[in-house]
Amino acid sequence: MRKHRKHRKHRKHRKRLTIAAVLALLALPLAAQAPRPPAGGGPMDAAVPTLIVSGSGQARVAPDEANVRLGVVAQAPTARAVQDQVNRTANAVLDAIRKVGIPAEEIQTSGLSLSPLYSQNRPGAENQAPRITGYQANNTVSVRVTDLAKVGPVVDAGLGAGANTLEGVDFGLRNDEAARAQALADAARAARAKAETLAKALGLHLGEILEVAEGGVSVQPPPSPRFGVARMAMAESMAPTPVSAGQVGVEASVTIRYRISQ
Repeated sequence: MRKHRKHRKHRKHRKRLTIAAVLALLALPLAAQAPRPPAGGGPMDAAVPTLIVSGSGQARVAPDEANVRLGVVAQAPTARAVQDQVNRTANAVLDAIRKVGIPAEEIQTSGLSLSPLYSQNRPGAENQAPRITGYQANNTVSVRVTDLAKVGPVVDAGLGAGANTLEGVDFGLRNDEAARAQALADAARAARAKAETLAKALGLHLGEILEVAEGGVSVQPPPSPRFGVARMAMAESMAPTPVSAGQVGVEASVTIRYRISQ
């Protein structure tokens, strides 16, 4: 009898140990999630007096490449006829541009289109379906010119060979890294000068830089001349086309945060 009681007492003791172990395991995740104090024992949200300023800079450099867009537009009674007409003229334009000294790899077809032309309904016939009266086709080429002295001759050669649209000339830079670096440096100097002026006016001491953020760099090409549809008189004129490249602007902005003290 005593032996049986001793065995039951031993089982109760083992059960209490098991429950205590489970409770200890359940408490571990709660202890792991408890917030830790910041290093050094300081407050977690200690404010640092700062001065935030922004500066902008710009670099202006001469462009070293241009993109000329010439095209041929024609109309004819049938789709086949207008497409043949445009193809013949476009091939003549390409040959003329290559003779100016532009490599074939710098000439690219940038637009092809063929669309029907519809007649206008007479008064009182609004419910009738439009009737196709012909077709219009377009072929546009983009020419990359790295010798800016050839921009005018390319335009003249294309118009002389039969091109009747001149969509524009865009100037740019083949490598703008130096201009970008100059604009960023000017922006940083402008921000520094602004911070020094503000600190002096407010009687503050300008401390170390806490943060620098680049606001972005953008390239602003000069305005592109837009010619639209070229008249045949332009193609027949012997006067060369004057083209002025202007300058490309590269703009940058920088924001700097300084520590300040009185």
